[in-house]
Amino acid sequence: MGSNYKAKYDVDLVFVIDATGSMTDLIDMVKENALRFHVDLCNIMSAKKKIINQLRIRLIAFRDYMEDGENAMMLTDFFTFPEQAEDFREAVNSIEADGGGDEPEDGLEALGFAIRSDWCNNSGTKKRHVIVVWSDASTHELGFGSSSPYYNKDMAKNFDELTRWWGFGQTSGYIDNRAKRLLLYTPDAPDWNKISSNWENVIHFQSVAGNGLAEADYSEIINTIAQTV
Repeated sequence: MGSNYKAKYDVDLVFVIDATGSMTDLIDMVKENALRFHVDLCNIMSAKKKIINQLRIRLIAFRDYMEDGENAMMLTDFFTFPEQAEDFREAVNSIEADGGGDEPEDGLEALGFAIRSDWCNNSGTKKRHVIVVWSDASTHELGFGSSSPYYNKDMAKNFDELTRWWGFGQTSGYIDNRAKRLLLYTPDAPDWNKISSNWENVIHFQSVAGNGLAEADYSEIINTIAQTV
């Protein structure tokens, strides 16, 4: 195969963002770079002799069902780039760092929604299905907020079921085992650590609890995402 060969990929990204009051810095960073993200990622991939045939990004912003009710979870469909870049920017700009109440948040439910995304399944190209989670908080147990009228009744009932959704070994969940990747920018907390220790294809960058990921750097994040493809 010649040195000019470049592999083509269909890339689906799901950005799972803690939208509670402490996360202003991270949310502002995503807003500032929303329109350039596609171009930056494609340029990095091209340098690695990889071509993004199709890029789609979905947003999930989460808080706390018991504290925030109908504002606990914001879910979008996938945005296709570059055609829907402006729609993506508008969705990002609609996220405001607010609410949350007590320190644990409903990050596991947000991850559950991400896992069950409508992933691309085009034949003929390689696929990458990447979930990126940003949070400076620990998580409630799954179902903690289930008494809320806004809680999704089809959510995984416990951590073991969520693990089955992700898939393990030769058992596939809702994501192609060969395509799935999970990046966690989350604190040293029990459930995040359990995921990074026991799930496959996970990279965990431990954030500082309660710091809003003020240490997050756009260049480092986009390069890490590119490394997963």
